[in-house]
Amino acid sequence: MKFGTIPLDEAVGAVLAHRTRANGHIYTKGHVLTADDVAALAKAGLSSIIAAQLEPGDVAEDDAARRAATVITGSNLTAGKAFTGRVNLFAANDGLFTIARDAVDTLNRIDEAITLATLEPFTPVKTGDMVATVKIIPFAAPAVALARWEEIAKKSGAPLALSPFKAKSAALIETTLGDTKPSVIAKTIATTKARLSAINATLVWDTVVHHDEASVAKAVLDAKARGADSILIMSASAILDRRDVVPSGVVAAGGVIGHLGMPVDPGNLLLLASLPGDIPVIGLPGCARSPKVNGFDWVLERFAAGIPVTGADIMNMGVGGLLAEIPVRGQPRAVPPAKVTNGAPRIAALVLAAGLSRRMGERNKLTIPVPGSGGLKPMVAHAVDAAIAAKASPIIVVLGHEDAKVRALLSGRDVVFVANPDYAHGLSTSLRAGMRALSDGVDGAVVLLGDMPNVGGAEIEKLIAAFNPLEGRAIAVPTYLGKRGNPVLFSSAFFETMAHASGDTGAKHLIGENEDQVIEVAMDSDAVLADVDDPAALASLQSPAAR
Repeated sequence: MKFGTIPLDEAVGAVLAHRTRANGHIYTKGHVLTADDVAALAKAGLSSIIAAQLEPGDVAEDDAARRAATVITGSNLTAGKAFTGRVNLFAANDGLFTIARDAVDTLNRIDEAITLATLEPFTPVKTGDMVATVKIIPFAAPAVALARWEEIAKKSGAPLALSPFKAKSAALIETTLGDTKPSVIAKTIATTKARLSAINATLVWDTVVHHDEASVAKAVLDAKARGADSILIMSASAILDRRDVVPSGVVAAGGVIGHLGMPVDPGNLLLLASLPGDIPVIGLPGCARSPKVNGFDWVLERFAAGIPVTGADIMNMGVGGLLAEIPVRGQPRAVPPAKVTNGAPRIAALVLAAGLSRRMGERNKLTIPVPGSGGLKPMVAHAVDAAIAAKASPIIVVLGHEDAKVRALLSGRDVVFVANPDYAHGLSTSLRAGMRALSDGVDGAVVLLGDMPNVGGAEIEKLIAAFNPLEGRAIAVPTYLGKRGNPVLFSSAFFETMAHASGDTGAKHLIGENEDQVIEVAMDSDAVLADVDDPAALASLQSPAAR
């Protein structure tokens, strides 16, 4: 790949290295220059630009990222769409993220152009959480390096995977010396139930027994008889030796002691044992009475995901095993960092469907059946179904003109209807109404116009793939042949301003006022430019030639 200053007359097909403004238009970093772009830059007085030119043996960044991600994505993981040389990987289930660490290290040593960052091994994740990201550093990766990456990943059998939490059951035994308060026992039960629920497990039985070997042995056998997949024992006194009361009781019940103690703090005093039939028995550290993460969680989560735990595994938990808060931790930053979420961005959709449709005449254009991205159906249904296809949530439909009719046409869809009594006063009133209905739990919202039936889920998915406020991409705008269109995806950072929008252009001014936060997303068709405003546009859309 060539990189540097390139004369404009050689720049067609080059990849722009830096954001460039010319004649009121902004060309973003990574934009592939067309002949029209070069002409516009020359007209603005530029004679050269800093760009990259791909050579034989180079693989463009998005293609390289897609290929690199495909071969490392194992079971129960999904890969997002490639954008700016990045592909993110997400959990398809709740479970434990697993890594072939040596393979990942080997992959990252192949070439500086191809990188893979992941969560820590055995991190518990929820469905939709981001677990890893592939990033191509320059604008292209060497084909030789990419082939080597694919070879190593395939040999290791996809180094990244997820082990789902299985539906497990557990029994809890608490021992007492007679002075344990009932409130402490009740708290332990409640905390254990909550801990198990988080990993798809259930507490099926609990009991309190005296702190002696015989009582522990009987309780262990009772728990086994009830069919519990695992047995948890909270000792009235810390387990300090393999010959202590709890381990002795487990042995008396036919169990075997696997390991005592662990290099994780809090959680040091954990006992790992088993009964015939590979039924795990865990003697809990005292910190397990608290909901805070401790070494017990690390062991319990693996059992819940069907991953065996041995004494050797526990001995390897020391690195990263200091979980307690300590005074020497770094001081807070003077400026709060940008919001970080562990997962795909949570994107809502606002479908603006309240307008009077004045230019269409007497008919409400949103209720007219038209062909579009999803076949023949009412115009407004195309916008809603596009949001559904892109998995936006919640989907808020703002109603006004012919409220009942539009509502009926969308019956059965999982949407939230919001009434805008001021719809006659312009688009901004619908935007404000929709913003008021948004919850605090979303990272952004895509604003869809109800009269753009050719926009489908694919266009919205492209916007979501490009959206990353942490990297300065807080407003994603679709383009076709360099012209900007709709829908637009806005970060939650703009919600407060959007909630006070005025006039008939909604939040359009935010794009111009925040160009440094805008990412233009090139689309494959003019769907993002084509709205249906008048009878002529409707007729054109409905004609066989337009299909």
